[in-house]
Amino acid sequence: MKAKILYISIAFLFISTASFAQDKKKAPLSIISRTAIIKKYYDKNELSSLPKGELMELCVERVAVLAKTLPYISLATKPGITLEDFGIPKTSEYRKAFEGQEENTKEYLDNTAEYQKKILPYGDKDDLIKAILFYENILKSLHEFDDM
Repeated sequence: MKAKILYISIAFLFISTASFAQDKKKAPLSIISRTAIIKKYYDKNELSSLPKGELMELCVERVAVLAKTLPYISLATKPGITLEDFGIPKTSEYRKAFEGQEENTKEYLDNTAEYQKKILPYGDKDDLIKAILFYENILKSLHEFDDM
């Protein structure tokens, strides 16, 4: 009896896992990654008080958000807008192209972050602060882009 319950439970687990996996493939694809957000914007005084290691992380994070956003501003400027919102057909061809682009972006960001983590420690703290503020200004201007 216990074995029967165990087998039924395992079968139910496999079936539910398979159904969720299929739903993921059918889920609408967001043009801009939902991870392309900045949690906090800083001013110069706040950045000046941070150690260089944190500044480097902020710099890498902002470059990643820009790389996930800028190529798509003609379609969307915020996460959550999907291909379907623009009437792009839900075909395997478009899904494959989109997923390929996502993979390329991820690979680019991984390589860029690795490079920046090796090179940025040699940068001047004031220049890191200027770069972060510059990146943040670009990101803030994207919020105004829709109002143009």
